[in-house]
Amino acid sequence: MENQTNQDENYDSSVDQNDQSTTEITGYSTLSGESFGYCRTNSEGSGFSEPTEENSCSDEPSPSHAKGVLNRVETKEQKRSMEDKSEPSNSELEMMKERFSKLLLGEDMSGSGKGVCTAVTISNSITNLYATVFGQNLRLEPLKPEKTSMWKREMDCLLSVCDYIVEFIPSSQNLEDEIEVMTNRPRTDICINLPALQKLDTMLMEILESFKESEFWYIEAGNLPATSTRSGSFRRSFQRKEEKWWLPVPCVPPTGLSEKARKQLRHKRDCANQIHKAAMAINSSILAEMEIPHSYLASLPKSGKASVGDFIYRYMNSAEKFSPDHLLDYLNLTSEHEALQIADKVEASMYTWRRKACMGHAKSSWGMVKDLMSDTDRNDKNHILAGRAETLLFCLKQRYPELSQTTLDTCKIQYNRDVGQAILESYSRVLEGLAFNIVSWIEDVLFVDKSMKAQD
Repeated sequence: MENQTNQDENYDSSVDQNDQSTTEITGYSTLSGESFGYCRTNSEGSGFSEPTEENSCSDEPSPSHAKGVLNRVETKEQKRSMEDKSEPSNSELEMMKERFSKLLLGEDMSGSGKGVCTAVTISNSITNLYATVFGQNLRLEPLKPEKTSMWKREMDCLLSVCDYIVEFIPSSQNLEDEIEVMTNRPRTDICINLPALQKLDTMLMEILESFKESEFWYIEAGNLPATSTRSGSFRRSFQRKEEKWWLPVPCVPPTGLSEKARKQLRHKRDCANQIHKAAMAINSSILAEMEIPHSYLASLPKSGKASVGDFIYRYMNSAEKFSPDHLLDYLNLTSEHEALQIADKVEASMYTWRRKACMGHAKSSWGMVKDLMSDTDRNDKNHILAGRAETLLFCLKQRYPELSQTTLDTCKIQYNRDVGQAILESYSRVLEGLAFNIVSWIEDVLFVDKSMKAQD
């Protein structure tokens, strides 16, 4: 009997060892359906569970077991809350469906195929998204969280098209016959400009987020008190008295801003100004690469002189050393409308003179044109006038950065069929506008602060 009892005890202990080894190998118990995902929390190195005694046989649940169950419940609740937050609401889904449908239909809701092309639709979508997110933001303050998430989410969706725009390049394979095959890669203009624009976008959002706490504030234009001059609640009379009366008015304390706040504002203004120049340079390069529509070439005047007028033509033609800044100072443009009219006329005359310069070489053979190209270009009157018109147009856009798009730029965007160029152009255009607004708002605050210091 004693031998049989010893054998039973040995058998039970061997079974216990086998069960324990099996548990150690598999990492989870087959009796528990939830322990598979949390097997590491029961290991010896875990800080979420306490070691249990080997000989404990109580029917009540141990504190370590209860703690592990609570941890699992809390983890599940956290996962569910994160999933609920990540999932868009019904209104956001409906909005995404509507915009996706307009994108496929080309903004033609009848579905008859008379809508615009995909490039124009995406360009309009980015422009409309910018107006929706930043249209009501007229002051130096962070965006609302829902606006920020909308901008990031929908821009990621629109920019994802660029991931599938590629170009094919020859690539040699190390085979016996050295066969050359074509491989694809992201298109060069997208590879260069898109990461730069995304970086500029992030920098602008960081500038807005930095105005959570500031020493200045805003009031609406209709709520100005009678003693607004002493309180600093006034705007620049020469710039926004009539043209932009709807913008809120920046206010500063009676003693003005602190030196630290003033220094930070100047630094942010310089950063936003550099971002504006970078976005404007990218936008200009993309517009320059777009094809000129035939409708615009057909509408060009026959004479560049008739387009720019007698005075500008005589100055551009007679001056030995052409100075566009001196010409713009003499013109004394007082409004954006006048500057835009001059820009349209100068741009039209530039392409008129370029076309005449090309027509002068049409009757010659290619060899003669190739040999005499440099001398002819330097001495040709039409080529010189076209170059001076291009310089004048560039200086005009630099002097008036808030200038609207010219007729040629609008025509290029309207008739463009390249989706990649449409995305880069519209993205750089809206970032350029946002950067310019930030610079203007900061300058308004600095102007009010300077005026308060002068009064004291």
